[in-house]
Amino acid sequence: MTVQRWNDEMLDELASTVTELRESTTELRESVTELREGITEVKDSVDGLRITAQALLQVAAQSQSRMDRFDEEMDLLKQRQAESDQRFNVLLEEVRSLIRGNQTG
Repeated sequence: MTVQRWNDEMLDELASTVTELRESTTELRESVTELREGITEVKDSVDGLRITAQALLQVAAQSQSRMDRFDEEMDLLKQRQAESDQRFNVLLEEVRSLIRGNQTG
């Protein structure tokens, strides 16, 4: 078995490699921290969007409810107008009949 001895150049290379690994590890940790912060911001944004969407859905539901009530009221008004027109036409026919009766008599 041969024993390899470390010379100064090999030790310098090892030290350099260890330093590079430490720097890479530090950069990786910083990247992970930034990524976590980014994820937190995205979660906050998603929560904000969810709240906004819920509010918009509530407003839309209220608007739809108002429109439904408006449609019901319009239908009722149309029905009342039709009944009123019918009564008017009956009265108009009676008036015409009375006028015809007075003209012939």
